[in-house]
Amino acid sequence: MWRELRVGESVADLLALLRREGVVAEEMLRSAAVAVNHEYAAEGHSLCDGDEVAILPPVSGGAGDGSGDLVQLVREPMDAVAITNRIKAGTDGAVCVFDGIVRDNTKGRATLHLDYEAYEEMALRQMRELREHAIARFGVREVALVHRLGRLVVGETSVLIVVASAHRGAAFDACRWLIDTLKKTVPIWKREQFVDGAVWADGEPFPPDIGEAKR
Repeated sequence: MWRELRVGESVADLLALLRREGVVAEEMLRSAAVAVNHEYAAEGHSLCDGDEVAILPPVSGGAGDGSGDLVQLVREPMDAVAITNRIKAGTDGAVCVFDGIVRDNTKGRATLHLDYEAYEEMALRQMRELREHAIARFGVREVALVHRLGRLVVGETSVLIVVASAHRGAAFDACRWLIDTLKKTVPIWKREQFVDGAVWADGEPFPPDIGEAKR
């Protein structure tokens, strides 16, 4: 939807307008983050003509550019072994794999399937940045990040993270940081279909450094 603002108005002004119009639930605005042109933005961010603004609920937790097909959003089942073998090299002393799979229940409720959706362009950008940050921060050699979208049944892989490194400690640390950060910051959402109903999964709170759509 389109909204016109005066020159110099900010994200906060847009949120105030949406609150007055009642087009976005107040409950969502209290826990959401805002992205401007696919980058997280604070309320004080000034808007320009043609800016694309997205209001993002807490996420559940790719390609292009230099990461190639190591960062992907896919809609078909992924081959974890093939992806892992693709990034192995003779200089590696360890490869750490996180294979997130769909389990058959959540808090005792039997799960039929999950449906994943994403703000795709921004999600890919965020995933590529996570890959780059992990390589720089932990000194690992290579990282693969792949997330499924669409409908997944019990036992299927929803997210795969593979970290190759000369040393196991760095590989473990990077892998844990990647999945924890992905689930908090990358705009991907999960709808859980149970035997007795369906819900959108509650997302983890956004980190403090991401501007929240709060008053």
